[in-house]
Amino acid sequence: MNRIDSPPLVRFSGVQKTYDGQTLVVRQLDLDIQRGEFLSLLGPSGSGKTTTLMMLAGFESPTAGEILLDGHPITRTPPHKRNFGMVFQNYALFPHMTVGDNVAYPLTVRKVAKGEIASRVEKALAMVQLAGKADRYPGQLSGGQQQRVALARALVFGPQLVLMDEPLGALDKQLREHMQIELKELHRQLGVTFVYVTHDQGEALTMSDRVAVFHDGEIQQIEPVTSLYETPVNRFVAGFVGDSTVFEGHIEQSETGTTLRLPSGASLAGVNVNRLAHGAAAVASIRPERIQVCDAATPGCLPSLVDDLIYFGDHLRLRCTVPGQARATVKLALSAPFTPKVGDAIGLRLPPEHLRLYA
Repeated sequence: MNRIDSPPLVRFSGVQKTYDGQTLVVRQLDLDIQRGEFLSLLGPSGSGKTTTLMMLAGFESPTAGEILLDGHPITRTPPHKRNFGMVFQNYALFPHMTVGDNVAYPLTVRKVAKGEIASRVEKALAMVQLAGKADRYPGQLSGGQQQRVALARALVFGPQLVLMDEPLGALDKQLREHMQIELKELHRQLGVTFVYVTHDQGEALTMSDRVAVFHDGEIQQIEPVTSLYETPVNRFVAGFVGDSTVFEGHIEQSETGTTLRLPSGASLAGVNVNRLAHGAAAVASIRPERIQVCDAATPGCLPSLVDDLIYFGDHLRLRCTVPGQARATVKLALSAPFTPKVGDAIGLRLPPEHLRLYA
C-alpha cells in the first residue's frame, strides 16, 4: 500500500447527504482514500457507511460538498463513466446468462474485441478459482461460487476502484471467513484499491489496511486496524470495535496521574483519553484479553466473583461480578497458569496502559 501522505486516489471534501432536507444521513464528510489500500467503512445500520459508498459509486448524489478522483471532480459523473467495479451482497448476476457471459458483460458494454474478451474472462475466472466453470449458469453454483463470479465481473475490466457492499453477508460463517482470507490475498496480489462496507467488526479487522468507523453520519475514527482496536478515541468506538469490559465512576486527578474512583472506593489508573477534569463522570474501558486474573487478596487487584465460565475453543471467557458495576468479561488463555471455577473469589488486574477513560 502507498504511504498515507501520498496524494489520495479519492477525496471526499465537505460531503453531506440528506434525503428529506432536514436529517443529515452523512454530515460534513472529509475522507481520503489512498491508492492500493483496502479501506473498510464500518458501522451499525443507519450510520451513513452505505450512503457514502453509493455516493462514491455514483448511485447517490451529495447534497453538498465534492468527491474528487485523482484530483478531478466526479460528483456529477454518471456511474458507468467512473470505471469502478461493484460487488453487492445479493450478487446481482444475470440468471439467464452463463458465468462466462456474466463476467464478460462489462467488457461487452465497453466494446472490447471478442478475442480479448475471451482471454480476459478466462483470466478473471482463474483469479477467483472458477476456471472451467464459464459455461455454467449462476443457479448451478453455490452462494460462495456466485460471489466469486460477481467479484470476477467487478475485476475483469481493470477498474481503478472495487466497491463492495456487504458482499459476504449472505454466506454462512465458515464460508464467509474463508472468503475474507481469499479477498485479502486477492487484494495483495492485484494492488487495486478496495472500499468495503460492513457492519461486522471482525470482518473489517481481518481484511483491512484501514477502517473508518461511522456513527450518526460521521466518521468517529479512521486508523490502521491495530491502532483502531488498541487505542479507540471514544466510548462508541471502544464498544463497537471488539469486546470491552466497562467500569463506571468519577475522575480523580493527582500528581501521579488520572484514576477512576469507583462507587466501591476502588481506584483504577488509566489513560485519560478525553482529557476529563477532576470529578467528571466517566467510564473505564479495557479489552477483556488485557485483564489479568490474580489472587483476590493481591494489592492493586479489583475484587470480583466468578459467575460463569464459557469454553470458546481458543480461550475461556469468565463473567464476573464486581460490586456496583455491570458484569465484567475476562478472556483467559487456555495456557493460563490456573483456571478459576464458578463461585471463586478472584482479583482482576487492569494494566493502566490498556485501561482507557472516556466521557
